Amino acid sequence: MGGFMKAKTTLAIADALSFYCALAIVALMLTGAFRDDQTYSYALSVGGGENRLSVMYTRPCDEIYVVGEGETLHTISDKCGDPFIVERNPHIHDPDDVFPGLVIKITPSGI
Repeated sequence: MGGFMKAKTTLAIADALSFYCALAIVALMLTGAFRDDQTYSYALSVGGGENRLSVMYTRPCDEIYVVGEGETLHTISDKCGDPFIVERNPHIHDPDDVFPGLVIKITPSGI
């Protein structure tokens, strides 16, 4: 009879442990689902005392990028951190033929 109670207690502990593990997994999934990967920022404080300056940095490029006036693929690549723009955009046949309003896909590396 003592073995039966020990097994029942062990089973109750295992059930409680699996419930809390499942709860933790669901919480992690929900926090990952609501995280905003498109825009993030952090503040940098420059200077000291009264001359303290707070600067906000944000990611400069979205996944879909519209080429602006005077931009080249090289400047966009440097700005957005995507060295493979031509490879990821098969509609660009000539890298030198980039014009304002052209829509390209950006996939930043290292972010």
